[in-house]
Amino acid sequence: MRRSPVGGNGANVTALGFGAAPIGNLYRVIDDQTARLAVAAAWEGGIRYFDTAPHYGLGLSERRLGAALREQPRAEFTISTKVGRLLVPNPSPTGSDLETGGFAVADILRREYDYSRDGVLRSLESSLDRLGVDRIDIVYVHDPEDHMEPALHEAVPALVELRDQGVIGAVGAGMNFVEPLRRFVTETDTDVVMVAGRWTLVDRSAASLLEDCLDRGVAVVAAAPFNSGLLSRPEPRDDARFDYEPAPPDLLAAARACAQACIAHATTLPTAALQFPLLHPAVCSVVAGMRTAHQCALNLEWASTEIDEHLWAALPEAVR
Repeated sequence: MRRSPVGGNGANVTALGFGAAPIGNLYRVIDDQTARLAVAAAWEGGIRYFDTAPHYGLGLSERRLGAALREQPRAEFTISTKVGRLLVPNPSPTGSDLETGGFAVADILRREYDYSRDGVLRSLESSLDRLGVDRIDIVYVHDPEDHMEPALHEAVPALVELRDQGVIGAVGAGMNFVEPLRRFVTETDTDVVMVAGRWTLVDRSAASLLEDCLDRGVAVVAAAPFNSGLLSRPEPRDDARFDYEPAPPDLLAAARACAQACIAHATTLPTAALQFPLLHPAVCSVVAGMRTAHQCALNLEWASTEIDEHLWAALPEAVR
C-alpha cells in the first residue's frame, strides 16, 4: 500500500488508515477479541497507519490498539493519537459513558479539556502507557475549536518542542471545522491536519483549506469519508446519518445521486467515497473507522477496486 511522509522526522502514513474509535466501544460494546481481529485484518491487508485518541472509550481504544500491535515490528507502523482531553477520575459516575461521550464503557473516568503545556505532557505520558509504546509518531491537537488560543499558543508550541527533540514524529490538529484548522495551517508550524467529514463526495467545504495546505506543504489526512454512514452503503437508506445525526434531505438526495452515478460506472458508492479524498494532491491518507475484521475487509476491497476515471466528472456537485 502506498505510504506518504508526514513532516520531516520519518513519520509516514498508508493511503488507507485504521480509525480506532470503534474498537473503543463507540456506540456499542465489542469484546477484546473482536477488536484484536479487526487490527489483525487491517495489518494483513497492508494498513500500517493507526489513529486513536484518549477520548475514544476513555482510553479503551488506545489500550486495545497497543495490545493488538504489540507483536508487530514497531518500525513498520505509524500511530497517531491526540491531546486536549485529559482523563481524570469521575467523582459522579453513572455507570456508562454512552450518553455523555458516546462510548459504551464504564464512566469511572471523565474528560477534562486541557490544551496547556502541562496538559499536553500529561496526556502524552498517559497515552504512551496505555499504548505500551515508547514514542508517538503523529500527535494531533484534538477538537480545539472552542479553545483556540491555548491550543495555538500552548499546545502546539509544546508539541513542536517535542518534535524538534525527536520525542514525537509530527505535529497536527484534527477536527470537523475548516476555519479553525486553517488557523493551524497559517499561524503555526503544523505538519499535518486531520479533516473529518469535510472532504467527501457530498461535503467538500474543505476545498480551500486543502489548497492552503498544498501551498504550505502541510499534509492532509481525510477522516470520516462516509460522513457517519451516509456514504457507506451502495444505496443510502432513509435513516442514514450525517455527522452522527439524521441526514438532512438535501444531503440524502445528493448521496443517492452519487450512488446512481456510481452504478452507471460499474462501481459502488462506498468505493467512490473511500477513494475520492485521495484525488486531491494534498491528501496523503484516508482514515475510516473499523470495528470488525469484516469491516476492514470491506474497506480494503473498496480502497483497491479500480474505478472508471470518467465517474469523477459524472458525479453531482457537492451540497456543501
